[in-house]
Amino acid sequence: MGTTNSSPQRGFKLSVMTLAIMNVTAVVSLRGLAAEAEYGLSSAFYYLFAAVVFLIPTALVAAELAAMFSDKQGGVFRWVGEAFGARAGFLAIFIQWIQSTIWYPTVLTFGAVSIAFIGINQQQDMALASNKLFTLCVVLAIYWVATFVALKGLSWVGKISKWGGMIGTIIPAALLIVLGIIYLATGGKNQMDMHQSFFPNLEHFDNLVLASSIFLFYAGMEMMGIHVMEVENPARNYPKAILIGALITVSIFVLGTFALGLIIPQNEINLTQSLLIGFDRYFDYVHLSWAKPVIAVCLMLGVLAGVLTWVAGPSRGIFAVGKAGYLPPFFQKANKAGVQRNILLVQGCLVTFLALLFVVMPSVQSFYQILSQLTVLLYLIMYMLMFAAAIILRYTMRSAKRPFRLGHGNGWMWLLALVGFAGSLLAFILSFVPPAQIATGSKTVWYSVLIIGCVVMVMTPFVIYAHRKPSWRNKEAAADFAPFHWEK
Repeated sequence: MGTTNSSPQRGFKLSVMTLAIMNVTAVVSLRGLAAEAEYGLSSAFYYLFAAVVFLIPTALVAAELAAMFSDKQGGVFRWVGEAFGARAGFLAIFIQWIQSTIWYPTVLTFGAVSIAFIGINQQQDMALASNKLFTLCVVLAIYWVATFVALKGLSWVGKISKWGGMIGTIIPAALLIVLGIIYLATGGKNQMDMHQSFFPNLEHFDNLVLASSIFLFYAGMEMMGIHVMEVENPARNYPKAILIGALITVSIFVLGTFALGLIIPQNEINLTQSLLIGFDRYFDYVHLSWAKPVIAVCLMLGVLAGVLTWVAGPSRGIFAVGKAGYLPPFFQKANKAGVQRNILLVQGCLVTFLALLFVVMPSVQSFYQILSQLTVLLYLIMYMLMFAAAIILRYTMRSAKRPFRLGHGNGWMWLLALVGFAGSLLAFILSFVPPAQIATGSKTVWYSVLIIGCVVMVMTPFVIYAHRKPSWRNKEAAADFAPFHWEK
């Protein structure tokens, strides 16, 4: 999801494999595997397609932009603002923050399901995981705990995120793939329809909607661009690290999705529960039933680690931009630890309101899907701004230093940025269509939430920008913000 840029540490260089693993850790999340297991063998096509038209272009284009402005604050605000003006830059950083706020209830719904599966009776666990009141209470409890931890400062966040990410994501991913291999090798019944084609059936337009969510799986790769200057010979080694990281990421997603499809029939797949059900069935198969609550706890810790990372991340970016005069003084308040207190509290109120949408949605699963789609829509707007800005800056800032540059001319930038923009636009359009696989209730509610949600979230930063006042500018903080090239 992006951060403000930081200068590289002198004398320290990341190896290609280290940066590749950092890419994997930043991007991989297991909660979405069930969504793509709906597609069986063709899920591999979607993963590969999204990697080619989104993951790789995002990482490489963001790397050039991050290296270009490595000595200036602002992140995506700087990148887009240099190309299209401060208003567009503020739109980009605002969307980056607000989409993460909408994302919290979806990932925390997965956390609630993980807690429900700590029990030893799968039927009771499934019933509890489908209970709206239970899910609502857990979502709010975990989120506010994460917020109060974040208010204590980055040292707390860093410790929990580091170990939670390893225990809750990397280890379970490897274990799921290994269990799938053991299951097949020992004669387990393959529940996946092997007669399906690798290429998807494009006749049913609404079948592509869940596939568009793969773009959100890969979102966040742009944040790795801040490390481009910490690699020896970045022009050669950074693309190499990106390709290795992308290969590992796609492999985890494809093999993990297949592992779920092997053990759970397609008609039984549930977006929020199937990962836990898959682990339960594998553990029963290998006679390790005692491990069921253990893996549920691990996955819950992974959710907490992810939420902590993002609670403290995007909000910090808009906090820094806000102090340069783009947000009212109320949102510039920090506590004694220097943490953006008021922004986190307002963010918490928004998350609480979104969680209450459980009341109008027909099921936990439909709530999970509609918020996921709204998150995708908003994030893709930011990505389209980023890709367009990268092309524009090749012409408006021709003489600017580019320590990492895509190609000698402009051809590679045009190719990658256009592919990334087109892929993002395609996923944006598809995300409005109600998925055929899920009962989302009233289509009126579905379209209303997505369309009104997008319009409100896009218009809000424009309204804030139009009403900004000179008194909003924190002179000390604003002094750290270098002017845009067009202001000089």
